[in-house]
Amino acid sequence: MAPSSQDLLAWYDRHKRTLPWRGVGGRPDPYRVWLSEVMLQQTTVATVGPRYARFLARFPDVHALARAEWEEVAEEWAGLGYYARARNLHAGAKALAARNAFPGTVEALRAIPGIGAYTAAAIAAIAFDVPVVPTDGNVERVAARIHAEAAPLPGAKRTLDALAQRWMEQDAARARPGDFAQALFDLGATICTPRRPACTLCPWREPCEARRQGIQETLPRKAPKKERPTRHGVHFLVEDARGRWLVRRRPETGLLGGMLEIPGTPWREEGWTRQDALAHAPIEGLRWSTVPGEAEHSFTHFELRMTLLRATHAGAAPEGYAWMEPDAARAAMPTAMKRLAALLEGRPTPS
Repeated sequence: MAPSSQDLLAWYDRHKRTLPWRGVGGRPDPYRVWLSEVMLQQTTVATVGPRYARFLARFPDVHALARAEWEEVAEEWAGLGYYARARNLHAGAKALAARNAFPGTVEALRAIPGIGAYTAAAIAAIAFDVPVVPTDGNVERVAARIHAEAAPLPGAKRTLDALAQRWMEQDAARARPGDFAQALFDLGATICTPRRPACTLCPWREPCEARRQGIQETLPRKAPKKERPTRHGVHFLVEDARGRWLVRRRPETGLLGGMLEIPGTPWREEGWTRQDALAHAPIEGLRWSTVPGEAEHSFTHFELRMTLLRATHAGAAPEGYAWMEPDAARAAMPTAMKRLAALLEGRPTPS
């Protein structure tokens, strides 16, 4: 039995979540839909809510974002992680401002820098009522359970996407594509959850093949993850007589591209001796003391462990570096650097 889009939409009308990026009456603003989708990638709704409002207050539309300098965008994105998302968002805003319009099709949206297949489908469905299902992790989970698809992710992504697209063929879904897409998101986020799904409350419990077989909590299956290597880094906190920190921006390309950092060594799997690390110090000849502890941070493909050396310097900032007040520096730094700076207080690194 195929799941009924009408049943899901009736459930959504009663139980939909109130979220700041969902429009109240009228068609949702595509810029706000786009921003929310980018922010929500790898980040929780609870975290995104206040940051979304703050970002909009600073960059209220695509033209404001396009006019902004990258340093402003990076500062506002600090702490949200996955900084390539912010770079793509900024590049996409410039392209959209240049054409002075948001395209309303999946294909045209895909042509904008930084807008991938899922995000294009989400904007098209929610902001322009294009009959397409944006298949994120929530939708993949619902599809795997409804159809008892046992093939593991990520290999099963195409199969699950094809199954989800069939739901949009029903008249009720095609009449309200944006609501149907968001209903699927809400179903996965609140009912068909990764653990202990609330099957008795689900509007699609009857056609769910995984529930019938009693295997819903085992789906979707995932291929075993490869063990992530650990990399090591040593960073150098230089302070002047006023207590300001010596900071620099990372290279524009690569991990944390363009973000503010406490300067340090490259991150590598082989550990650092003090002598080898000091060859990367921003200023030679300083008396370095070791700050107790070790800061840890997880990236997608590796774990990072950092130690911190500290010194004072009375001269000018070297070329490529700048002095910055500690509070301002912390606010503009990515989470990895905030965790490193937290060693100064001798407290656990912030999550």
